[in-house]
Amino acid sequence: MAFKTFLFSLATLPLVNSETVLGVYIFHRHGDRTPKALAPTNLTALGADEVFQSGTYYRSKYISSNASTPIHGLSNDIAVPSQLNVISPSDSVLQSSALAFLQGIYPPAGSNSVSILANKSEVVAPLDGYQYIPISTSSVTASSANSENSEWLQGGSGCGNAVVSSNNYLSSSEYLSLLSSTKSFYTDLLPVYNATFSASQATFKNAYTIFDLVNVATIHNQTISDSQLLTNETLFQLRTLADNHEWNLAYNSSDPIRAIAGATLAAQIVQQLNATLNKKGSTPVSIQFGAYASFMSFFGLAQLEKVSADFTGVVDYASSIAFELVTNATNVSTANYPSTNDVSVRFYMANGTAAVNAPKIYPLFGQTETTISWSTFTNEMNKFAIGDTTSWCAACGNTTGICATSASTSGADGGSTAAQTKSGNGVTLPVAGVIGALVTLVVILGVEGLVYALAGLKLVKKSTLAAAAAAGTGVTAAGAAAGAKA
Repeated sequence: MAFKTFLFSLATLPLVNSETVLGVYIFHRHGDRTPKALAPTNLTALGADEVFQSGTYYRSKYISSNASTPIHGLSNDIAVPSQLNVISPSDSVLQSSALAFLQGIYPPAGSNSVSILANKSEVVAPLDGYQYIPISTSSVTASSANSENSEWLQGGSGCGNAVVSSNNYLSSSEYLSLLSSTKSFYTDLLPVYNATFSASQATFKNAYTIFDLVNVATIHNQTISDSQLLTNETLFQLRTLADNHEWNLAYNSSDPIRAIAGATLAAQIVQQLNATLNKKGSTPVSIQFGAYASFMSFFGLAQLEKVSADFTGVVDYASSIAFELVTNATNVSTANYPSTNDVSVRFYMANGTAAVNAPKIYPLFGQTETTISWSTFTNEMNKFAIGDTTSWCAACGNTTGICATSASTSGADGGSTAAQTKSGNGVTLPVAGVIGALVTLVVILGVEGLVYALAGLKLVKKSTLAAAAAAGTGVTAAGAAAGAKA
């Protein structure tokens, strides 16, 4: 009897987790903000709190001394800049979001931030030891030292073939059908937004910016003009139409150049994770902030719409995806670092702030396994990743600007460093700079001549368009089917 009791006590003990997390790459959207249609756009207090809470979640998962899945060798309480690679485009909303997120990752150091001087006096750091974590930026301004590289790193402002691809959608039968069938729907809602959009602008062409304006109002305005028009069904249709519009501009399975944002993001992910492995975990954490368009185009390229049609919707504010490097090798150390053959990758997605909607694990590339080998991961990513200037120029069909310089350099030495795209472990680190995340968004700017807003909403299945049509909201079933297949 005593032996049985002993066995039972062993069975109730927690299992020892032999797995080690070697590093992580997090791609994050900004928090709640003011509408893009009413510039200048600013991060709100709600938005700052959303990304801060998300950072707090990731701290509890990867960083704190009692983290659920701690990253090997990562400092728990005091940020070590060399261990973190943080990137954000030169955009005030994204930069502010990154700052708030980092304070969740590494909160003020408190008593650890006191310095005792030679005269024995004490100096307390400002803001209870606020930790200053560097954020790398890339700029496309002429004054930038890397402005030419940044043109493709930011990615979309000059990608000719991507612009053509988006134009193809705007002249497609699917788009024209929805433009026509939803005309009365948007016109009927003019009393809600006629202070911002004219009658001629109130169409499916501006589906996202109209939704963005209304969505922000429903969050922040205690009273909305003609609120009786904004029924739950109407708000649902505004959101679903915006999803349909943005998905088709961000990705098309038969024309992958449209997903240039996801292609450059994929290269960035592989490059940084590869650097973590090559440097034996000296920089185990990479964090990048970017726009929803990059999420959508990456989802398409990674075949995540096969997992759920929800992946074809615009991600909510403060959403994030994470790529986790793990190994079952034992006694991990710098001197005994696992080989890439012993490393695997997992993909997580949180729609909305991770503190509320904890990241869920999903399979990539149409596979069934959620934990895949490093070699499989890099091979699949490299099928669509664009990680150097030469490849970007070739894909975009560009021959001027940075592309002219790249072609000249490549021809001079028979194979420039810019042309290096792959190594034994995947895509190599590119020339100066990092890949930005606003690629598809800028393509949309060039196509439509309108600033599309960086906003958020909950993921919505395109199959619900048909249901909306049946309810008499003006969306055609044909349009719904087309949206589900895109």
